[in-house]
Amino acid sequence: MKIPQELEYSLDHEWIRVEDNRATIGITDFAQSQLGDILFVEVPTIGEITAVGNTFAVIESVKAVSYIYAPVSGVIVAVNTALTDAPEVVNQDPYGQGWIVVIEMTDRRQLTQLLNSTEYEKITVERASKDGLA
Repeated sequence: MKIPQELEYSLDHEWIRVEDNRATIGITDFAQSQLGDILFVEVPTIGEITAVGNTFAVIESVKAVSYIYAPVSGVIVAVNTALTDAPEVVNQDPYGQGWIVVIEMTDRRQLTQLLNSTEYEKITVERASKDGLA
């Protein structure tokens, strides 16, 4: 399982790459592996305003329908529309071409609530062990 050190993570298994005041967001390698083959990704509309904890996307896989929650508040300034035609990219490259949205953040202080790679790895190892996956 990949957990890039340069990213930050939410307890809901989203990753966040911060550049200036923009946060690129996707789901983690752990999340995509738990979902199995992804069949459909519903992305939001550019210009939508979201707040921490709000649903901003939906992923349908062979196992479940999962809601993706905003780890930061702000305005959605970019969406990965390529996922509409190729949702499997989230499975193949979750930290690269599988990104879902870019949010222009309204409160950078919210970043302090996120996990670093070490903290996130601990949570996923515990979860995998509990679920009998380790």
